[in-house]
Amino acid sequence: MKNKIVTALVGAAVMGFGASAAQADTLSDVQAKGFVQCGVNSGLAGFAAPDAQGNWAGFDVDYCKAVAAAVFGDASKVKYTPTTAKERFPALQSGEVDVLARNTTWTINRDTALGFNFRAVNYYDGQGFMVRKSLNVKSALELSGAAVCVQTGTTTELNLADYFRANNLQYNPVVFEKIEEVNAAYDAGRCDVYTTDASGLYAIRLTLSAPDDHMVLPEIISKEPLGPAVRQGDDKWFDIVSWVHFALLNAEEFGVTQANVDEMKNSPNPDIKRFLGAEADSTIGPDLGLTNDWAYNVIKAVGNYGEVFERNIGQASPLKIERGINALWTKGGIQYAPPIR
Repeated sequence: MKNKIVTALVGAAVMGFGASAAQADTLSDVQAKGFVQCGVNSGLAGFAAPDAQGNWAGFDVDYCKAVAAAVFGDASKVKYTPTTAKERFPALQSGEVDVLARNTTWTINRDTALGFNFRAVNYYDGQGFMVRKSLNVKSALELSGAAVCVQTGTTTELNLADYFRANNLQYNPVVFEKIEEVNAAYDAGRCDVYTTDASGLYAIRLTLSAPDDHMVLPEIISKEPLGPAVRQGDDKWFDIVSWVHFALLNAEEFGVTQANVDEMKNSPNPDIKRFLGAEADSTIGPDLGLTNDWAYNVIKAVGNYGEVFERNIGQASPLKIERGINALWTKGGIQYAPPIR
């Protein structure tokens, strides 16, 4: 009941906030201050994490850089606000951040009651379980009575309850607000099981004191379409953030990479020339409120979707996550972008 009350209060606050948000022009605000303020994870390997010098890197971080490149032609014009699962939504609602790129699941509640807009799904994920190999557990259906580490304020917490109830299993939730607290508790043996998005489990496993002592179970118990979110009431900014993702996908489909993007501006393919802003009569940039070379600037800065994926979480990274359903639709996956024309 407490969670329902909190959700209702937050939703009411957003409804009040919505009147002013509808009048917002985020692009003008971003251009005036000279940078994109991006809400990211406080530290998740492969997705968003700072190094010892405070430089941020990761899959979601590259999306922040890509938006900055589209707006300014300069991927460095972005600042990062690390947020916990609980802090991320107020940060976006209040205007503290311009876009939330924080492995956040698109749900009906977040799309409506919380006042956000999602469109681009940059990673199709699902919730899983990680256990110590010493437990000799091969399936999540063997976890009855287990203590389960989980982060509060997430769909993960709700899915966990639904899964155990649906399968008539008992469990003891060990709940923390910050992901660092969940990681430390699991590593210290305070719980038997760690549950979150499967991509997160592969990332977190690498940070444990003995990674090889742990395994991710085969069950995926939910749909977790992850992607950037913006506030409702500003269609222009919503379009920019969405089409940055679609540009990354289209570039991969065209075979346009960070290395060959200059050469590809001379392609005989009219779709590629239009995409990279090489057609003089094209209006795809101004229609977004950007310059015609916005997509060129995105690819020049971070590469195409495949490059972003492989560098941060794929085979060229420590996580070595398979593309799976995140492959292009032409390669057996479900990543598909509308045409840029």
